[in-house]
Amino acid sequence: MSTINITPFTDVLLVLLIIFIILASVTKEPTLPNAYNKHRVIPSQIVVLVDAKDNIQIGSNTVTIQQAASAFAALASATGHNFKSVIIKADPKADYGTILQVMNAAKSAGLTKFGLANHIQGTGATQ
Repeated sequence: MSTINITPFTDVLLVLLIIFIILASVTKEPTLPNAYNKHRVIPSQIVVLVDAKDNIQIGSNTVTIQQAASAFAALASATGHNFKSVIIKADPKADYGTILQVMNAAKSAGLTKFGLANHIQGTGATQ
């Protein structure tokens, strides 16, 4: 016999492919660990909320990422440029890229210090 029969090899590969597809659909996304802080962050007048659907709320205004730089500039001028810090409260399911874009927009308005809100160790409070 001068030819190689690849039918059994193909059958094994298809079975392995089916097993991997089933395992991939069954596996769950890993849970994120809780972040704890022993010290409170420096208070700031500028608080940013990013929810799980990447909606951005700067102060009391809901804005898009394109409007974020102008919103930060308006808040910085409203506070007389006394604050250089921004506190970001982001949902754990928020897109990391969105948070980075928010930080970049804040930097363009002269806000250079950032605090990420999380749970303070030993309390139920969020800071």
